[in-house]
Amino acid sequence: MIRNVIFDMGNVLIRFDPMYFMERLGIQGDDKPLLMREVFQSLEWSRMDRGSLTDEDAVKLICRRVPSHLHEAIHKLVCFWDQPILEIPGMYELVQELKELGYGVYLLSNASFRQHDYWPRVPAHVFFDGTLISADVLLIKPQPDIYRLLCERFHLNPEECFFIDDSSQNVEGAFFCGIPGAVFHGDAVEVRQKLLAAGVPVSL
Repeated sequence: MIRNVIFDMGNVLIRFDPMYFMERLGIQGDDKPLLMREVFQSLEWSRMDRGSLTDEDAVKLICRRVPSHLHEAIHKLVCFWDQPILEIPGMYELVQELKELGYGVYLLSNASFRQHDYWPRVPAHVFFDGTLISADVLLIKPQPDIYRLLCERFHLNPEECFFIDDSSQNVEGAFFCGIPGAVFHGDAVEVRQKLLAAGVPVSL
């Protein structure tokens, strides 16, 4: 029986869309693929998520190899992409309903140390019973140890949890640790159907 639902954050609870973030800053032309590669697809971004690099130090390293006219944009893309927070439609209501039904609700996210600054601005945060952020524990999904640590820290039985993430690799990682789950494709109705199929009586 499922007793707890574990959520990813980016592109599950809130929108994380690098192309949109760049367009919002007015970045155009060849600068857009350059910043996609050097910021969002960089080693520094992965190191921020793993907790081996701060956001500020990542900006300094990235700026060393990118033209100076993009330095301000790099700072904003790394340190202010969350302003404003953009919710995924229907997910606040789903989390709220799960809490009202008596389910435990937890967050397991690959994110940098700065997640603690913007998490209070994610409207659904008020419903969560606990969070585990990759940078804080020097582990990252889909490493098995991060799922095991989540269960140990919050005294969860893996078989009683259901994990929702937009990455199939991360969901597979949870399965490897005995946690059932589903890949989120941006559709709150679809994930409600998957929860129903797992025995969680959410409404449609």
